[in-house]
Amino acid sequence: MSKSSFFDYNDTIASISTAWGEAGIAIVRLSGPQSLDLAEKVFKGIKPLKDTPPRYMRNGFLIDENGDCLDEVLGVWFRAPKSYTAEDVVEIHCHGGLLVASKCLDMLLSHGARLAEPGEFTQRAFLNGRIDLTQAEAVLGIIKAKSDEALRAAARTLRGELSKRIEVVYDSLLDLSANLEANLDFPEEDIPYLSPDEVLKRLNEISASLRDLASRCKVGRTLRDGIKVAIVGRPNVGKSSIFNALLDETRAIVTPIPGTTRDIVEGMIVHRGIPITFMDTAGLRVTDDIVESIGVGMAQRALKEADLKLWIIDGSESLMQEDLNLADEIKNHPHIVAINKADIPQAISQEDLMAILPDSEIVVLSAFDKNAIVELKERIVRKLIKDSAINEGFNATARQIDMLKNVQACVDNAIASLHAGEPEELIASNLLEAKYYLDRLLGRSFDEDLIHAIFSQFCVGK
Repeated sequence: MSKSSFFDYNDTIASISTAWGEAGIAIVRLSGPQSLDLAEKVFKGIKPLKDTPPRYMRNGFLIDENGDCLDEVLGVWFRAPKSYTAEDVVEIHCHGGLLVASKCLDMLLSHGARLAEPGEFTQRAFLNGRIDLTQAEAVLGIIKAKSDEALRAAARTLRGELSKRIEVVYDSLLDLSANLEANLDFPEEDIPYLSPDEVLKRLNEISASLRDLASRCKVGRTLRDGIKVAIVGRPNVGKSSIFNALLDETRAIVTPIPGTTRDIVEGMIVHRGIPITFMDTAGLRVTDDIVESIGVGMAQRALKEADLKLWIIDGSESLMQEDLNLADEIKNHPHIVAINKADIPQAISQEDLMAILPDSEIVVLSAFDKNAIVELKERIVRKLIKDSAINEGFNATARQIDMLKNVQACVDNAIASLHAGEPEELIASNLLEAKYYLDRLLGRSFDEDLIHAIFSQFCVGK
């Protein structure tokens, strides 16, 4: 689809690009062919902005339609294509406040600017070719980063490191696909023939590169979106005490009465650069209490949605049927078993649990042991992400990971076809489909629905 179908290039857009509220500075941004002309209608300095070199700040005043001064401001402009959007861009830096930036924007709109759509500045940067689609999505990753590691992962993607790695795979696919298709279409020509073994070798190399990319993207997504951990177990085993200890604050009510927690209580921390959302759930048991049964149902849903299940067991009591039922439910999912209440005589050993969950990671702790709680956080992170991978992740969205999965499936299908001795036409067809998904991933091929879905997540002004 042509980029001109998304917006009129004759439009000049404007918006407030800083957060709403009182602050030291507020920035009103313009982008488009009329940016300088429109800015001159509200900005008055010793010299016009257009007589100031690009990227140089100019002191001036914000003047309303009556010629009254509303604020002392700074103005700066960026000449296309050396700007964020690759168009002429002007920024007016006002004093931060609830009124002055809004007045500045209203005046620019009254003079002919159009209010920018969410993410439209970044959308223009993409459609004008300044950045590709993975870089555009990384802008949102930087805005939403909750840790230093997540910020670095987003910055790596914004710098184009993910794009470069994808392009290496793209070029390898294209070269192999072109060779196969040339042999099919022009068998009489003197084109170097690739043996099945050579094709298989190159397909395996592409597959390995894709798996590495997917792994690093999943790490980056975890750094950005975090981990969801459901704290589960039967009533009164200390789930809420563990929950409070992990957060290092009292968020859940703790009593000796079974069934105290009847709703899902959530809290988030950042550990090793990874946001971890803990969900304290109702004790899993059969109950006649209507309210508690609703809580049990919510706990079951949280159990299914969580990235990791943290099963809390009361170490001072023997295992009950509810424990055995839960063990069966979590055994095929990422989980950690925590034997709680290690500060009192124990009735359960790690060996007892290994008998029913032989491949489980088991810890023995007390909710009152701070060192044990820190170690539990470490185990949670290591369970889902390798230490070495934290500094190698790329900020990636669910869309990008899905596209990589599609490419991987196409390459795997091509390998399977080769092993099965199927015609080269089928292998070439799989590679052509893989190229389609890579084009979608980088934004070389797109449609209006895709672009809207991505940039509608941005705030207005970015």
